[in-house]
Amino acid sequence: MSKLENQKAEIDNGEVMRVHSAEKDNIAKALLRNLNFKKLTTLLKRGANCYKTNGAEALWREVMFRVNLMLHRESWEHRADIPLRKDLAKQRNTKFVVMPLISIVVPVYNTPSNFLKDCIKSCTGQSYNNLELVLADASDDKNQKRVKKIVDSFKDKRIVYVKLNENKGISENTNIGLQHATGRWITLLDHDDKLQKNAMFEICKTINESNADFIYSDEIVLNHNMKKLVMFHFKPDFSPDTLRGCNYITHLSAFSKNLLDKVGHFNPEFDGAQDFDLILRLTEKAQKIAHIPKVLYFWRGHANSTASGISTTKPYAIQAGVNAVKAQLNRLCLEGNVTAQADHSGSVRVKYAIVDEPLISIIIPNKDHIEDLDRVLTSLKEKAGYDKYEIIIVENNSTLQTTLDYYKIIKKENKKIKVIKYTGGFNFSAINNYAVKYAKGKYLLLLNNDMEILSKDFLPELLSYAQRSDVGAVGAKLLYPDDTIQHAGVIVGIGGTAGHSHKSHPAKSGGDMYRLATTQNYLAVTGACLMVKTELYEKLGGLDETRFAVAFNDVDFCLRLHKQGYLNVFTPFATAYHYESKSRGYDDTGANQIRYNKEREFFTTEYADILKNGDMYYNPHFTYLYENYGYK
Repeated sequence: MSKLENQKAEIDNGEVMRVHSAEKDNIAKALLRNLNFKKLTTLLKRGANCYKTNGAEALWREVMFRVNLMLHRESWEHRADIPLRKDLAKQRNTKFVVMPLISIVVPVYNTPSNFLKDCIKSCTGQSYNNLELVLADASDDKNQKRVKKIVDSFKDKRIVYVKLNENKGISENTNIGLQHATGRWITLLDHDDKLQKNAMFEICKTINESNADFIYSDEIVLNHNMKKLVMFHFKPDFSPDTLRGCNYITHLSAFSKNLLDKVGHFNPEFDGAQDFDLILRLTEKAQKIAHIPKVLYFWRGHANSTASGISTTKPYAIQAGVNAVKAQLNRLCLEGNVTAQADHSGSVRVKYAIVDEPLISIIIPNKDHIEDLDRVLTSLKEKAGYDKYEIIIVENNSTLQTTLDYYKIIKKENKKIKVIKYTGGFNFSAINNYAVKYAKGKYLLLLNNDMEILSKDFLPELLSYAQRSDVGAVGAKLLYPDDTIQHAGVIVGIGGTAGHSHKSHPAKSGGDMYRLATTQNYLAVTGACLMVKTELYEKLGGLDETRFAVAFNDVDFCLRLHKQGYLNVFTPFATAYHYESKSRGYDDTGANQIRYNKEREFFTTEYADILKNGDMYYNPHFTYLYENYGYK
């Protein structure tokens, strides 16, 4: 092996950290290409502040992270929430009011020695000491001897080794481990994975600060030797609709023994998705659910791990996941159909049954632009997939006689259509509030005139969520005419106010953690296509006509729903083209800009807390500069 190959092997094995001369040249070129004086000044100030606040170790990690970023290399070793040595030392001496015994339960089955040693070491090396490690070993006789020898080598009284006489499957094996757990809190760890050194400390800290009984964290997937990044799992705070679409919680999850006793242990019926089933049951009964937005779990991806692809390693797990969601719907008395998504392996689609076929009032403001209006009306007729609706067109200061003539024609052709007149200036909030007075439907659909419905059964898809008692507003997946994302839910804080999730991503993309392929909870959805119960709309006083005449009225309305305890939902299974701002133009000049700036100021003042603390359905690892789920 050549000297260069030796160095590469050393780097791959994590034994040394060297930068070859060629790589130094790449770094220099990247620095020259990416840095100007302003950027350099900013980075130097950030570096000085980092050193002053956290010391040399933190500064080194930040520098290496930035270098890797400029070289377009994803890195985790230097910045993925790994605690500093001084922090770990401080954590070991921290005394909380409540310091429960935490049982880490690990089902073991013929685990490779190096994997098992890594797993055990990550537990015994925790900065929080009051824990026990329960190993339920269902290995064959030969491997049990090897496993026991490894366990004994640690000489740690906190390790509880449970020898199983037979392999009863993942659920039953883990249940036996749970029976031997004596902790007030339980957490689960796969036998080939690792915990961050501060994982149990962060769990205990959250128990004391939040009084939660179910807690989960972020995680990352690494390759088989835990040296290279495969993917990040940066998660939202608890999102029930998101969870039914895929098990985004997975690792690390911890829960009180009392909560576990309420819901019962693992069910072998769901082997392959047994953790998904248990998480669904635990979150149903939890009094409070807390999310720690830090990487506390390292998921090892290898040939036999679901981290490397569930469709190839455990195809039976896909159906088990479907069955787990079906079981939850039954428990919650929600009627619906659950199917696996072939194009997005491991994800699930729920189609809720429509109850009572209520009338939907579709409100479409319009000023001239009859080509746009005709397109949306035609597409509704073809793709609505539901017959019980009325269309209220709000005429707002059209100037062309052809527009008025068109209204007469469509009213004759379609008895579902009525045209009302709003004579004031353009005020999106006031126009819609005015139209609601004429609406007879139990549900409202605010719909822009510059839309074209694409998906079949468009109205039933939106209605299936809007009818749920826990749901406020429902939004659709909206595309630009070039088949890129225009709207897939609203993230509060993007650009200092709010932005659209995954904007400009390809329409067929699954998005970050299936966010474009499965139903999601968001703080808000766009008013360009928003369904809500009429009763709720009126209860909240509709859109805010005074402060948000044109901009932010939809986000404000959804945030008010959120404050009332309602879930706002984005469904990717209702899709439409949105020919954005054709009717009105943009807000970057003259009076429009002045008005927009005032509305922006109102918004940033009203929702300063969210803008400061971050959107609960986003993740602090992601940038708020763009809508691309890029890392900070």
